Amino acid sequence: MHTLDFLIVYAYFALIAVISLWVTRGQKTTSKYFIADRTIPAWAVAFTLMATMISSGAIVGTPGTVYERGMILLLGHLMLPLVLLFVAYFIVPFYRHVVGMSAYEFVNKRFGAFARVYASLGFLADRIFDLGVTLITTAIAVQVMTGWEMMPVIIGIGIFTIIYTTVGGIEAVVWTNAVQGAIILGGMLLVPAFLLFSPEAGPPGAVVAEAWRGGRFDLGRFDLSWDSLFDPDTTQWLFLLAFIIGWGRRYVSDQHMVQRYLIAKSDRAARQGAFWGAFLCVPIWVTFMFIGACLYGYYQLTPHEPPAIADQIAPYFIVNAMPTGLVGLILAAIMAASMSSVSADLNSVATVATTDYFSALRPLSNDKARLIFGRLMVVVFGILATLTAILLIPREGIKPLMERGVTIAAIISAGSLGLFLLGFLTRRATRLGCYSGIAACILFSAWGLLTSGGEDRILDTGVNFTMNPILIGVFGHFVLFGVGYLVSLIFGGYRPDDVEQLTIFRRKDLDLAEATPGA
Repeated sequence: MHTLDFLIVYAYFALIAVISLWVTRGQKTTSKYFIADRTIPAWAVAFTLMATMISSGAIVGTPGTVYERGMILLLGHLMLPLVLLFVAYFIVPFYRHVVGMSAYEFVNKRFGAFARVYASLGFLADRIFDLGVTLITTAIAVQVMTGWEMMPVIIGIGIFTIIYTTVGGIEAVVWTNAVQGAIILGGMLLVPAFLLFSPEAGPPGAVVAEAWRGGRFDLGRFDLSWDSLFDPDTTQWLFLLAFIIGWGRRYVSDQHMVQRYLIAKSDRAARQGAFWGAFLCVPIWVTFMFIGACLYGYYQLTPHEPPAIADQIAPYFIVNAMPTGLVGLILAAIMAASMSSVSADLNSVATVATTDYFSALRPLSNDKARLIFGRLMVVVFGILATLTAILLIPREGIKPLMERGVTIAAIISAGSLGLFLLGFLTRRATRLGCYSGIAACILFSAWGLLTSGGEDRILDTGVNFTMNPILIGVFGHFVLFGVGYLVSLIFGGYRPDDVEQLTIFRRKDLDLAEATPGA
């Protein structure tokens, strides 16, 4: 890389540092630190959601997946706006009227402390893994573009993000996300233009034609049969099912999304921000997939040797084929995508640790103590995420990160969507039913994890999980919901007196509240 490219990257870091220092003023309460006293406008909510979703995993991992296997993840990403219609109308205003800072306050009110701990622990585990993926994909890009080793890159980005998130709280996250979102849009949209009009690859559109011939615009297999459920090569129907469940889990039950609903200045702003933030992601994801397909065509038509690891393909092209200055801008975009996701997630896991654990265990603690603990948790979880990224450093012969991530995230989620929907969609669900569903989900997930994998399975019980591993996570949600509801119907159990106010049937009250000025 040229000196100019490094100067652009340094300027980006300086800008983020200035914004973070600017918003540190007034960060003296947990409400301000974690939810910005509910003062953020809709456009900023949309940008922070978009910047958080468009992580470096998407920028690096998505082109790598398409380059190697085609657009097998496209239709799954297109499901997001459909999920958001339900979320924006029902979920967003519900949370704003039922919880204070944490999504798991709702679970506690509905089913008790054990359910709250179960759901929040699943979220924390999922976020640590996802943060690790984000950091490692950034390190892949930086290594390819600069030659630096992955480990110091992971540690450096981790430390910088930990510092500005610790100092500035959610407002630092939101306003740096706005800048980072603009950099992502400006930087990555330049790549398709250079691919399409590269003189080395022939006339405009040649790379697209070659990618088409190579099957890189294929959506994958659409086998709809019983046997396809047992095929380790995931079909499109299974990807669609996993993505719909995954989007539902993320936008219904994950704190890092729920927190975005809570920071908005009104219910209307929260709903608009949630919808537009997700809607903006779709064309960006499609662009990343288009880049992956065009990269396949480019390296088929030119004498250049592509890297051995698919996840390195996008940064490799950027540093070797694009002009000085733009390389630095795109590297800044990749780092912006990483830091926006990491900062948002660190703040959300700190919120959960503070609200669902520290405050619950020490109810008499003052707000200052909770704020100090929250900042400490940003540091602790930042270190854990950094260690996870180091363990995820890729090797040849393994699946691309994005494809592995879909399976792993589906398993780690541990039925959390089923738990939330059990409480939200039904008035009949009881604490006994909920705990029975959780137990069934844990047993099923453990059995699936230990007995799947064919000859590489950890445990052979004679009755093994032989279906595609992605279904372990998908079925977990249905197991928890189904068992929980049936046990509630048959055996009854404790329900809160105001159970209707904790379900979808509260909607009529929310409609009245939204009609009230200032709601």
